[in-house]
Amino acid sequence: MAAHQENVEVYWYLTAPDGRSPWSTDGARKIDLPYLRQIASAVDQLGFTGALLATGPHDTWVLGSSLISSTNNMRFLIAVHPPLISPVLAAKMTQTFDDFSGGRVLLNIVNGNTAQMRAYGSTLGHDERYAYTDEWIQVWKQAVAGEHLDFHGKYITAEGKALQLTSKQKPTPPLWFGGSSQAAHLTAAKHIDTYLSWGETPPQVAEKIQDLQALAAEQGRTMRYGIRLYLIVRDTDEEAWQEADRLLKTMDPQTVEHMQAILRNSDSVGQQRMLRNHNGQIPKDARELEIYPDLWAGMSLVRPGPGTTIVGSPATVLARIREYQDAGISTFIFSGVPLLEEAYRVGEYILPHLRVNREAVTTPKLEEQEKVFTWAHNIH
Repeated sequence: MAAHQENVEVYWYLTAPDGRSPWSTDGARKIDLPYLRQIASAVDQLGFTGALLATGPHDTWVLGSSLISSTNNMRFLIAVHPPLISPVLAAKMTQTFDDFSGGRVLLNIVNGNTAQMRAYGSTLGHDERYAYTDEWIQVWKQAVAGEHLDFHGKYITAEGKALQLTSKQKPTPPLWFGGSSQAAHLTAAKHIDTYLSWGETPPQVAEKIQDLQALAAEQGRTMRYGIRLYLIVRDTDEEAWQEADRLLKTMDPQTVEHMQAILRNSDSVGQQRMLRNHNGQIPKDARELEIYPDLWAGMSLVRPGPGTTIVGSPATVLARIREYQDAGISTFIFSGVPLLEEAYRVGEYILPHLRVNREAVTTPKLEEQEKVFTWAHNIH
């Protein structure tokens, strides 16, 4: 299997819960700091670019800080909810993490959904959260760069110079972002370095990228494009689908209905798109939820957020990865169940056949990214 010629960034997932079937009582694994350090060590040693520390039971900043001294290479993609933290305080935390980690921090800007944010005390509606985030990012960038602040927006006012440091990564550590609504796309086009998709099919991704490229070009900017996917990779396609069937059989109707009831109330456009892949129904066979060749929607029956899985042999999984590359994706965030064992499997089966970039990646200039993806033009 020859390596694709273009460099990619490949991140793993580093967030609880975990286990052979973590949505079930007997399949969930105890998650503590020593276990998370094992996963971080695997990510660090196996050749991944880094790991996503996503929204979960643990605070992402505390978790990431606890793992700095256990790693040497991996980059930390820290999930941040703008409505829940001052942009200047977040800038100070970013500067500190970037300093202590040797320039290995990235921020994943998460807008969440209305119900989730209300539980944390934020009452902003869907589009208002993106308007708030637009202001938040402007202040955060100025503060991280060590600038004097004189910002007076609709939601945020920041004056003076509160911070004494600047970040190691100049002018700031990169910002990542997801969101499928038009409000999300507009915010991303103005500010974001890497835009993340939620496991749509390659044709859907190509169409989305085409729209985002146009919006970014209007701002005189370009972005990189990433995607969040699960992987089930085994020696053969048959074995991989047998593992998908095993996972499906651990999803009891009560657990699925409970999760689907929560997710149906989400005002996230991406979440609703995930739900339409299965409508909350548990099939008898995993293949019934194959929404595209080798793409399985079963994980989103029991997991919030992106729930699409590439299922197959190493050759099959790599073929789908390269199809996403051809659609415009240059960054992948993968995970598996359990995280520790599957990190090693992916490290052995998949990473050697990709040109993985472990260095800091900057967004190219607009004139350097004028490539028109054949995929995007062929899908209409």
